[in-house]
Order: sequence, then structure tokens, then C-alpha cells
Amino acid sequence: MNIREEIERREESYLSKFATLSIKSRGRLRSEGLCPIRTIFMQDRDRVLHSEYFRRLKHKTQVFLAPTSHESYRTRLTHTLEVSQISRTIARALRLNEDLTEAIALAHDLGHTPFGHAGEEVLNKLYKKGFKHAEQSLRVVDFLEKKGGMNLSFEVRDGIVKHSKGGKKLLAYDEPDCPLTLEGEIVRVCDSIAYINHDVDDALHSGIISLNEFPKSCIKILGERHSERIHKMVSDIIKNSMDKEHIYMSPVLLEETEKLRNFLFKNVYVRPEIDGKSKKAAKILEELFYYFNENPEIPLKHFENILEEKDKTRIIIDYISTLTDNEAIQLYIKLFKIRESNFLNDILQPLF
Repeated sequence: MNIREEIERREESYLSKFATLSIKSRGRLRSEGLCPIRTIFMQDRDRVLHSEYFRRLKHKTQVFLAPTSHESYRTRLTHTLEVSQISRTIARALRLNEDLTEAIALAHDLGHTPFGHAGEEVLNKLYKKGFKHAEQSLRVVDFLEKKGGMNLSFEVRDGIVKHSKGGKKLLAYDEPDCPLTLEGEIVRVCDSIAYINHDVDDALHSGIISLNEFPKSCIKILGERHSERIHKMVSDIIKNSMDKEHIYMSPVLLEETEKLRNFLFKNVYVRPEIDGKSKKAAKILEELFYYFNENPEIPLKHFENILEEKDKTRIIIDYISTLTDNEAIQLYIKLFKIRESNFLNDILQPLF
């Protein structure tokens, strides 16, 4: 018996009856030989962690643009790591498959655009077939990371494409796009737990809002401190989901968590310091899109040894979505022959 088989045996004897066992995975798009050391989900996690697209997340906006102007602001990478940590804590407590949970969490935002959700909105407007970052994350692992993609397991791919709520309820078990595994359900709700709490934290640190402006019931029930709020949400999920077929929160905690999320959408994300700045920067992506429609050489060359895609517009969208914030800015400066100092003064400086 090799190491992988020992791990699989331990999973069968220890994990919950609702857990996704590695040995029972539906497998990969293309059949591969089994690793003697790692389970299929451990391999998937490692493939994501060592990928170029994972590294690129450190230079992509989460909410606050140009995070280097304030080193403590979250980036897409730190968001991903927070989702992974919270998800793993819950999975471990519920005796679910921690490796599968971590693989989904680390991969869930690989397809996100530069400049946060403002960039996603621009590409969705420009591409007639629509653009959603969850679908693009799946496209990254299936096609874009390298020729042939990462060839991840069915369960990880399902969790990636179904992680985004798109304004729907935090818990997805009664929705048609609910992940097929509890591990996927965990990542879906922990994505919200992470961004709700770290966006509150960043908003307070930025000074654009104060704690007394938040709903009083949220502060009273969830807590004033970042760690306190996360602890209460996580503890509540564990308590209400133990030995259950789905992931649950108590009605009170769910109501206050959704109330806090709705407050952010109505009172924080729309602030000109955030929304106005991000949309201004995301305009860069629109200009790049029109330029590449007339001059597609750069996107085509970038993917020439990776993609067999015939749709030029699809390739352009793929290319723009892969860019980091800084790459998009520098490419815009270069292609449109803008003096960088003027560009930074006229376009970027007001964003800081």
C-alpha cells in the first residue's frame, strides 16, 4: 500500500458520511495515472498553487484600487488566501474533505479581471456572450494556464464554476446552481464571509466610513472586531451544519450577515472613492479591447502555443482578463503612446 492509498483509507474511516472521498472522485477530463503520494484533490490543490494565474492574483484589485498606495489593503490574492483559511477551518470541523475544499478555494478567482468587479462589468458589456469571472476561472484551469489546462478533477471544477452568488442568497443548497459537494458549498459561503469582513476592515482603515455608520444590529450581534465577526459566523456554520447534508447558518446570524453584505453594496462599494475610481481605471480595458479588435497580434501571440480557439474576440477577452492592474496600465501607456507622468497625474493620481 502506497502513501496515497493510506490517505484514502484514512478518509474512508474518519471523514463524515457527507464528505467527498478522494477515491470516489468522478475523475478528470483526461485520464491520468495516479500519484503514489497525493490524492487527486491534493494534486489539484498543488497544481493551482503553483500556477502562473495564482501568482497573478497578488497584482489584481480586490475592492480598493492601486493597493500599493496602502500596503494593508486586500488584493485578489489575499482574499483568496482568506477564503481558503476560513473554508478549511469549517471543513476540518465538519470532517469534510479539506484538500478538496482548499483546491476549490485557491482556484475560485483565477479568472478575475484587473480592477476588480468594475473590470468584470466592462468585459461583460463588451463580449456579446457575456463574461462572468467564475466561468472564466473554469476556463483558466481548463484551457489557459498551459496547453491542455490543469486537467483538474470534476469536483474542483464544479466548485469553481458554482462559487459565485451573483447577488443571490449566501446559502445555495436550494438553488439550481448549488455546488454538488458540501466542500463546494463551504467555499461558496466562505467567499462571502471573507469579502464581507475584509471589505468592512479595509473600508474602516481607509477612513471612508466609520463603525457607527454600520447597522447597529450587525455590530451588536456579529461584533465590532474583524476576528470576532468571522469567529461568530464560522462557529455558527459549524454548529448548524454538523452531520447535515448541506451547509447552514442560524436564521439570526444569516439575517445579520446578509444585512451587513447589503449595507456594503448600498453604502460602501458605490462610494466615489471606490466605484468611481475603479470604473475610471476599468475604462482602460475598454480602450484595450477596441485596440486589439483592430490589432490582435499581441493576444494572438500570447496564446498561440496554448489555445486552438478560432474566435478572435474570445481570445482578446481571455488576454485582457489575464492582465494584472499594472500590466493593463503599462500596456495602455505603451500602445496609446501616453506620457506616463501625464497619465498617472491625469488618470491614476486621483485614485489614490
